[in-house]
Amino acid sequence: MNDVEDPVLLHTTGRAAHITLNRPRAINALNHTMVRRVDAALTAWERDPAVETVVLSGAGERGLCAGGDIRAVHDDARDGDGTASAAFWRDEYHLNARIARYPKPYVALMDGIVMGGGVGVSAHGSVRVVTERSRIAMPETGIGFVPDVGGTYLLARAPGELGTHLALTGAQIGAGDAVACGLADHCVPSRSLPDLLADLAVLPVGDALERHVRPLPEGELAGRREWIDACYAAGTVEEIVRRLCAHGDPAAKETAEILLAKSPTALKVTLAAVRRARRLGSLERALEQEFRVSCAALTTPDLVEGIRAQVIDKDRAPCWSPATLDEVSAADVERFFAPLGERELGLV
Repeated sequence: MNDVEDPVLLHTTGRAAHITLNRPRAINALNHTMVRRVDAALTAWERDPAVETVVLSGAGERGLCAGGDIRAVHDDARDGDGTASAAFWRDEYHLNARIARYPKPYVALMDGIVMGGGVGVSAHGSVRVVTERSRIAMPETGIGFVPDVGGTYLLARAPGELGTHLALTGAQIGAGDAVACGLADHCVPSRSLPDLLADLAVLPVGDALERHVRPLPEGELAGRREWIDACYAAGTVEEIVRRLCAHGDPAAKETAEILLAKSPTALKVTLAAVRRARRLGSLERALEQEFRVSCAALTTPDLVEGIRAQVIDKDRAPCWSPATLDEVSAADVERFFAPLGERELGLV
């Protein structure tokens, strides 16, 4: 298999082992084969004393990873029984947990687009490097889905209500906001990444970073904390929208309009998932919850419809069912969190 066909490239240079996600035409979207390849590489390198650092990057110019292969999820939910998607998520979430506990430095180069599943294979790492090109998001509510891959755990730990805002809106953030929200650690200019990689081959991670880390660009969220914290502290999505509409800042009203275009069911389940993740106490328990929610989403019309509208037909006009927030009951939300019995993720 040549490099064009191989979706994950593996090599070692000096003390560093490298994982390159290699589907550049799909912005390196993850499929099941890729998840298994990455996990197998981590197993081999964990036991290899010659490997002192693991580095994750993405092929092409557009970004590290745009998320999971949601076309495959669409087809499985529409035409199959969801078994393939559940199996993919099971292995993906186990990989996310493994990355978070990996015993060697795991350096994720979060250059360009990093969304959904891309966050899962990077933001749980021990060293998360962003650049001036980074655009990071958990955009799931726009496709009738809910933040997963440990996203609810990460966003639940963000300052104030910033994580709730990002989870519900799917807003993209840059390097400064990513560090402020706890999704990244260091900023290195994109043009300096090749030199950083060269130094990682011969230096400890801290020494290599010291040569290339630069001050963070200014973020946008700090200036919006007042209305974000006030509005998203509400107990329901309906009240969040009401507060956003009533707030005097035009950005708050624009945010309300963004929310009202998302899947009502996904919004309510996402709010519940993030709030519950705050109390769960560990990434593994949050991933267990996300697996239940993801499997339940496979049985709802909004996931298929959302992917159709955003990715398949690209008409950007999803017909959500139910169509309004008021039509989504507490019982509708609660069923997403129902235990799976023998089908549980098995991390805890």
